Amino acid sequence: MKKAINIRLDESLLADLDVYAHELDRTRTYLIEKAVSAYFDTLDEMISDKRIDEVKRGDVEVFSLEQVAQQLGLN
Repeated sequence: MKKAINIRLDESLLADLDVYAHELDRTRTYLIEKAVSAYFDTLDEMISDKRIDEVKRGDVEVFSLEQVAQQLGLN
C-alpha cells in the first residue's frame, strides 16, 4: 500500500526531476521511489560505519558467538 507524503525540493532539483521524468516517460513519484530505494545501500553503509566507530570507542558491549550461545542455552 502506498501512502502520500509531502516533501519540499529546491526548484532546480524539481526542474531536473521533471526533465528526467519526461525523457523516461515516468512520473516524479516513480523516480523518487527509485532514488530513495537506491540510496538505502548508502544509508546502510553509513549506519555500519557509525556502529563500528561505537565499538572502537567502547560505547557498546560486544559479545562473542560463544557468549551468546551460552546465554541462550545453546551449548
